[in-house]
Amino acid sequence: MIQTSGVIICLAYILGLLFTVVPGGGVWILPLGILSAVLSRKGYTKPPIVSQTSEISQSRVKVTPNIWKSNIQPRVWLIAGLVGLLASFYLQWRVPAPDANDISQFVPPMNSNNQEQLVIVRGEISSSPRVTRSQRGQFSLDVSQVDQVKNPVKKEKGEENTQKGATGKLYVTVPLLQVTGLHSGQQIEVTGVLYKPKAASNPGAFDFQKFLKQEGTFAGLMGRQINILDEDRQWGWWQIRDRIVRSQVRWLDVPEGPLVSAMVLGSKAVDLPYDIRDLFVQAGLAHALAASGFQTSLILSVILQLTKRAKKATQVTLSSLALITFLCLTGVQPSVLRAVIMGFAALVGLALNRKVKQLGSLLLAATLLLIFNPLWIWDLGFQLSFLATLGLVVTVPAIISRLDWLPSAIAALIAVPLAATIWTLPVQLFVFGVVPAYSLLLNIITTPLISILSIGGIISAIAGLMFPEAGSVLASLLHYPTLWLIELVKVFSQLPGNSLAVGSISIWQLLIIYIVILLVWLVRWWQQRWWFASLIAFGLVIVPAWHSTSTLMRITLLEAKAEPVLVIQDKGKVTVINSGDEGTGRFTIIPFLKQQGVNRIDWAIATDFQGNDNDAWLEVLQQLPIKNFYAYAINKEKTITNQVIQQELQKQKGIHQILPIGQTINTGSIIAQLINEQPILQLQILGQSWLLVGDVKSQEVQRIMKAGGWPNPQVLWCRSESLQDLVTALKPQVAIASAGDVDSKTLAELNKTSTKIFLTAQDGAIQWTPQGEFESFIQVEENKSSAI
Repeated sequence: MIQTSGVIICLAYILGLLFTVVPGGGVWILPLGILSAVLSRKGYTKPPIVSQTSEISQSRVKVTPNIWKSNIQPRVWLIAGLVGLLASFYLQWRVPAPDANDISQFVPPMNSNNQEQLVIVRGEISSSPRVTRSQRGQFSLDVSQVDQVKNPVKKEKGEENTQKGATGKLYVTVPLLQVTGLHSGQQIEVTGVLYKPKAASNPGAFDFQKFLKQEGTFAGLMGRQINILDEDRQWGWWQIRDRIVRSQVRWLDVPEGPLVSAMVLGSKAVDLPYDIRDLFVQAGLAHALAASGFQTSLILSVILQLTKRAKKATQVTLSSLALITFLCLTGVQPSVLRAVIMGFAALVGLALNRKVKQLGSLLLAATLLLIFNPLWIWDLGFQLSFLATLGLVVTVPAIISRLDWLPSAIAALIAVPLAATIWTLPVQLFVFGVVPAYSLLLNIITTPLISILSIGGIISAIAGLMFPEAGSVLASLLHYPTLWLIELVKVFSQLPGNSLAVGSISIWQLLIIYIVILLVWLVRWWQQRWWFASLIAFGLVIVPAWHSTSTLMRITLLEAKAEPVLVIQDKGKVTVINSGDEGTGRFTIIPFLKQQGVNRIDWAIATDFQGNDNDAWLEVLQQLPIKNFYAYAINKEKTITNQVIQQELQKQKGIHQILPIGQTINTGSIIAQLINEQPILQLQILGQSWLLVGDVKSQEVQRIMKAGGWPNPQVLWCRSESLQDLVTALKPQVAIASAGDVDSKTLAELNKTSTKIFLTAQDGAIQWTPQGEFESFIQVEENKSSAI
């Protein structure tokens, strides 16, 4: 379907986009194209001109052997190099940037009084409302106008408001009840507080700012109230989608109903409960919740089978309408667009009586999508969808041929998930650093169930559009298969080592692994020695991870607001001090430890720095086992550990102790002692003295210093309110402040001292190794970005 020259140009365009991550970008593609043109010119041979009077028709022209011998003209390589160069410029040109009237320009600067400035934003809802993890309603808003409320008391009367035209997209969250009845396309006004999304403050954490920027959004709104400006319910695809979901949920209930709907329409189009979503992701079955090629293949198979006696024009027309309908229902997602384009390519082949090369149609689909939106080259969904499909096209036949001793159905059952895993696992390791250990086995076992649920879900969806009750009846037949699937996923997710952390691999490890995979695909010598290639890829992941774990000595103080959360890595031994408030364990500690390849916490020390029981130790325990858990009891009535945490530790056979104030903990590399119920924690970590000071008033600081009750630490952590007093009194080499801002006057005075100051609210996580100085995570990331 796509000629060799077209393949080269398409690949050059994709490489030009990928090379934007390298300093110099696509500039490297152009000289590569020129070099290829020069080398190919030496080996290029024009097709011989056959004449009746010549002997060329009787013999073949002899050409000196050349590795570049090819029928590809040199100008094709030159064009490819130029296309790669232009692709890098095109991506930079398409990077979203806020204009002069973008809603992000109206975000007020932070002030010392922390007074919130209310605004009223008008616009049109551009996404289906959904529920966030914090149980708030969320949607995107295309902004048309913003009113700055100067006096919140008078805003109801419309007084003292400043109305201005505005543009751009807004990430809106509101109380859950406020989104009831909302749908895309509605004109509304939202009252709330504008804010700018923050970049990731900790290694391995989710970068909210980057995520929204890729969507062309540069501001968020913490909404409080919504007023609907148009009550008329205009027709939209959301109505059909809601009709399908309601029909399937009516008798299947939750979570079975939303799960079946997600397997038909994709999880982005269905508000699937987060516990089910997380369960499938952790087990390595996230693809089952994504609308992609499996659904389009089923749809085309059903349509073509039902219309096999009709004319080709009818078959192609009905199939095309079905693909367009599916695309509109699921939304514009890279994986869906890729599948639909390949589906249309198959229909073109059917209409022209030509066999379509799947590899060519996949490359064409990827190129068209990246021309439409070049930023999708860095979209994880696009990457995994493209790589998984590539694996199915080029690797499944080879695996099936090696499994010819098995029945064909079983061989295919093994080959499909194995091929997809081979091509997608390197990217997963690069992004997450985690291997779902039982993913391959679980995929093989659940494939029949997923097929049944997908086919049944599509049939019940079609029936539900016409007769909702009939759709509900058909969906109810899927109750037991859905229940069995959920239970299977739960069983596998609870097995020991179900999520094996090996640490995030580097970009160079990623590239070398994919070069090895390409060699096995394209070179016969490597195909015969696939086991050797597997060992190389395995070694590229395991050996660096083992070396780093066994030699690394590092202290990381994570940005966790009001509580100091320290992670100490000492040659394979990991200690975590404090866990922060609810959510810190799931979104801060666990991502960081997984990125570092940590599968067990050797020592956990809990202190009551926040003065409440809203700690995140249970979130940590549910993901990682803890060998030794120590908790300081501030008083008998209140302890940081609770019964649930103790039960979880008992399941893991971990040691649990509650210690009184003043007792010392010695882990080998750390000596910890809670010396005051404020609390004040004294630490000796890798030869450094640390002092973590809780909520201490200025008068208390002066009283304790006069009594000589505090040691002089090398490193001090405290809250921002007491930073100046403690730095003046203790004179540490390094002081780290959290939970609040420090005004510019105080910061200027502190900078005159010999103490190096870090503010985690601005600098993010702080890291130290024996070979270097203290570094802030945000500064290091900015330096990397500026270098690129």
